[in-house]
Formats: sequence, C-alpha cells, structure tokens
Amino acid sequence: MVNEIILDNTLIKVNHYEQEIVNGLHQISIVFNVTTEEYHDIATLLYKGTFEVTVPDLVLFFRGTINKYSTSITNLYEEAQVGEYKLSLLETEI
Repeated sequence: MVNEIILDNTLIKVNHYEQEIVNGLHQISIVFNVTTEEYHDIATLLYKGTFEVTVPDLVLFFRGTINKYSTSITNLYEEAQVGEYKLSLLETEI
C-alpha cells in the first residue's frame, strides 16, 4: 500500500493511490488532503506542472506531468479548511 509520494522535494501523504501503464509509460493517480496551512505551498508546487516523481514504497521514480487535476474546494485561504485533491501524473517520454 502506498502512503506517500514525493513531487520534486515535497512529501505528500496520500489517501488513495492507483498506478497503470499507458502506452508504455507510468501513470499514477492520487487523492490527498490539503489544509489551509499547506495550500499556498501545494498550489505553488502544482503550478509547475512537471515534476520528479518518487513513490518510495514501490521504488518507482520518473519525470511526470499533470494530466488530470481537481479539488473539492477552491478557497483554502479560510481558516481550518481541508480540500481533497485528485491528481494524475503521466510519465514524460525522454
């Protein structure tokens, strides 16, 4: 069971993890929570779009780009809010 991934140097605790191979490339889909306190850092990170992806539990490492993204809440600036983020990353071809 995968409990966390690392995007660049940022550790993300995941609630749900799926992995598949699409046209010979890795694709992972995750669901994770983001708190008001984490919002700015996560939003800034995700804005980059492409990351070094590490899945420590599976010894998996690849460069990946966001191909799907959604969130349950759009304003995490209000105190004590938690949003559920859904993110799919597809390995980039080298």
